[in-house]
Amino acid sequence: MVLLEFSMSPLGKGESVSKYVSRSLDIIDKSGVDYRLNPMGTVLEGEWDDVLGVVKQCYERMKEDCPRISCVMKVDYRQGHTGRLAGKVASVEKQLNRSLKTSS
Repeated sequence: MVLLEFSMSPLGKGESVSKYVSRSLDIIDKSGVDYRLNPMGTVLEGEWDDVLGVVKQCYERMKEDCPRISCVMKVDYRQGHTGRLAGKVASVEKQLNRSLKTSS
């Protein structure tokens, strides 16, 4: 399983791009892939092909009316581990013995 964090936005569409980003979140939400939205991007958890497929769908939708797109991705693969969206945060909170602010 992989965690894939990405941020994709159009360039040249003004200061606020929530109109375009929300279309990606609609795709992500309907994909069935587990995810967490945060203020600077979205983290997907799933099999390699599934999460990359979701990113590709977001890209394909955005390029329909956005001639320039910026995308940043970060991937963390760990064999045999699932539930890492919550588990990684819980592990740090356990070390600190307290809850932290999260996007959930």
